[in-house]
Amino acid sequence: MDLAHSPWRPPLIWRAAQVLARVVVALLARLEVTGDIPARLRGGPLILAANHISPFDPIVLTAACRTRRIAPRIMATGGLFRVPVIGAAMRAAGHIRVDRGTSGVHRALDDAAAAAAAGAAILVYPEGRIGLDPGLWPERGKTGTARLALACGAPVIPVAQWGSHEVLPYQAPKGLLGGVLRAMWRRPRVRVHFGAPVALTDLTQGDPGVARRATDRIIDALTDTLAPL
Repeated sequence: MDLAHSPWRPPLIWRAAQVLARVVVALLARLEVTGDIPARLRGGPLILAANHISPFDPIVLTAACRTRRIAPRIMATGGLFRVPVIGAAMRAAGHIRVDRGTSGVHRALDDAAAAAAAGAAILVYPEGRIGLDPGLWPERGKTGTARLALACGAPVIPVAQWGSHEVLPYQAPKGLLGGVLRAMWRRPRVRVHFGAPVALTDLTQGDPGVARRATDRIIDALTDTLAPL
């Protein structure tokens, strides 16, 4: 795929949402962002692979990306796109719909590859859902992130986060109000770290088992990035 391009420019609605996310996170938590994205990768294509531990994660990552001056297009579950107002806003912001469990799920990878070719950064959750590990470590990943990286040649940056589960637990919206009120009182520390790019250049798309090997490398890198947090 030819990746010559002009960098993708995020719509105004997405840049405004990033500012709003910074405000929301500041009300509920103390955000600490470490690490960065190498300058040579900022023009895209780029894949940000994040762990998933709480319904609050997307807001935290939106705010963290704002601090690092990047506005990724998020691969998000199709259910969000069906919610009135929210769905329209996500489409206007350029985010990518993923209809899991349907034949249309492959369309999301094609859309993400096209977005990467247009110079966008793509934010994905390689686990495919909020993890259920008792210690909140990353689960065995789905192969979609790896297949995207291999298809478009985009580097993968692991983005580890910790603390968002203290704002909103997995059970939310159950207990949502109580969790928000406790967070406003306690303002727990939420940490996000942008790690080093994952080494995938020695892998060749189409080789047997390559998507699983690449996935395991991404999850291992994400786990190593999370451990110090």
